[in-house]
Amino acid sequence: MRIDLLTLFPDFFAGPLTQSILRRAQEQGAVSFRVINLRDFTTDRHRTADDRPFGGGPGMVLKLEPLVAAIRAVRAEDAAVWVVLLSPAGGLLTQKKVRELAARSHLLLVCGHYEGVDDRLAHYVDEELSIGDYVLTGGEPAAVVVADAVVRLLPAVLGCEGSAAEESFQTGLLDHPHYTRPRVFEGHAVPEILLSGDHAAVARWRRQEALRRTLRRRPDLLARAALTPADRDFLARLREISEQQDG
Repeated sequence: MRIDLLTLFPDFFAGPLTQSILRRAQEQGAVSFRVINLRDFTTDRHRTADDRPFGGGPGMVLKLEPLVAAIRAVRAEDAAVWVVLLSPAGGLLTQKKVRELAARSHLLLVCGHYEGVDDRLAHYVDEELSIGDYVLTGGEPAAVVVADAVVRLLPAVLGCEGSAAEESFQTGLLDHPHYTRPRVFEGHAVPEILLSGDHAAVARWRRQEALRRTLRRRPDLLARAALTPADRDFLARLREISEQQDG
């Protein structure tokens, strides 16, 4: 996979793209990154990429011309590129969307900044994405989040660090609790079931703990999760116990 990042601040990516899984994914040849400087597509001697908003108001807005020129240049290299604008007005990034992006061969992540981008850019991108209901100083941190989430789903990238299929949101639930040595720390012990060697019992415990955690922390996810009859029975028991305790 190839991921291009179009930005006004290319130095922002010098650290994140050279660390941990993103670095190893590049070394393995699973992904290649290219950081594109938006100012390289400006036409004036001052390399101006932003301007004051029509109608007045605070801040500056990224200009349309260099953004479109950059997008067209990348599309001229690869017509299959999928262009994503990182924007607080975009659709919410979910694990389902991450899987869709990971299935593509080439992404161009467009980073807004200042007060945003000229709204007409929507005619030149394939979709807009938001990583959450809050405002960042620019799209660069959001682009790193998207890149990280996508790259870790590429085949063989995670390796021995874990199975992406078992993590939070992959099954529609939050992940089950994880423990490692020591067995007891300051009076807090690892659940005995995990030390039993009974793999079927451990799998059942992990599923039930994922259900318990999701019900407690993100009950909204349960409406969309793929639940078995056993899952539904367990959740019903948990709700019954909760009602008895409240009563």
